Amino acid sequence: MSDELYMRRAMELATKGQGAVSPNPLVGCVIVKDGLIIGEGYHKKYGEAHAEVNAINHVFSQHGANAPALLQDATAYVTLEPCAHFGKTPPCADLLIKHALGKVIVANTDPFPDVNGKGISKLKDAGIQVQTGVLDKECKWINRRFFTRIEQQRPYIILKWARTANGYFSPKNAVQQWISGPLSKKLVHQWRTEEDAILVGKRTVIADDPQLSAREWPGKNPIRIVIDKNLEIPVTAKIFNDLAKTVIFNEKKTTVEGNIHYIQMEDMHFYLPQKIAFQLYLMDIQSIIIEGGAHILEQFISSGLWDEARVFTGTDSWKTGTLSPQINGNITSLTTIDKDQLTIYTNTFTT
Repeated sequence: MSDELYMRRAMELATKGQGAVSPNPLVGCVIVKDGLIIGEGYHKKYGEAHAEVNAINHVFSQHGANAPALLQDATAYVTLEPCAHFGKTPPCADLLIKHALGKVIVANTDPFPDVNGKGISKLKDAGIQVQTGVLDKECKWINRRFFTRIEQQRPYIILKWARTANGYFSPKNAVQQWISGPLSKKLVHQWRTEEDAILVGKRTVIADDPQLSAREWPGKNPIRIVIDKNLEIPVTAKIFNDLAKTVIFNEKKTTVEGNIHYIQMEDMHFYLPQKIAFQLYLMDIQSIIIEGGAHILEQFISSGLWDEARVFTGTDSWKTGTLSPQINGNITSLTTIDKDQLTIYTNTFTT
């Protein structure tokens, strides 16, 4: 039970890096000596120190001259296998060996080819005891974006929309009409800070003129991805402001104009979700929220290219409109958000 307790603390720390470390994984580390936590840390920002480095630095900041003796034969709990290669930072496995830790307990092995067992082997070769698989499933869930990108060569795909109480997605006319309430909107803005990118189609931009920002929650704005086959969106649209980078998938041109990146695709009417998913993978985009319109959402659903769907159901009923997309999946949670009902599905074939 104590192993799980310390690993849960490492998981808690790891999730603090959400939205800041992509395309790296979320990693937390807890260092224990004689039943007491002597240091802990997590990967805070892409390109900066990894969790193990921050945990060891914490031991030194807390214990000063006693730190080397405390670290010797201590146990480190790490949510993901320590790296064994030089990337933007030195190998974490070497650091644990340097300080002569006695045992390293790892939740998940790292599927990234430059690691993938090499960190564990390096620790064992140095005489450090290694145990794997503690809270394996739970730790893999918090790193589902990373695992999806490495193992499936595509981003983790989250679908999001709102529907009326009687199943409508949007009005027949082009007038914007809110279905969910202000608290749900705030939650959506929080989600946007946690993912790399957000995607909508041309019709959504023309009808709603959205900013696609996270202005109601502290954190970064996602990269804005827009599908505009024939470049019909007016240049006055808010997606062209400087709040975030915008990528326009189209059939006309590939060029960069300030923070607007135009990427040309051929035959966008064939296999569009697959083409988008692979292009985003090449761009190191690890996760994306797709917010509409209905046709775009339905294309990703029908091609099976989705991992989670987050669906708000409001209290109003409409007499007419565009029907909500239909989705089959595992319902993992039902939550009341003020007057709205939030249903979260996971894809049966990707979980």
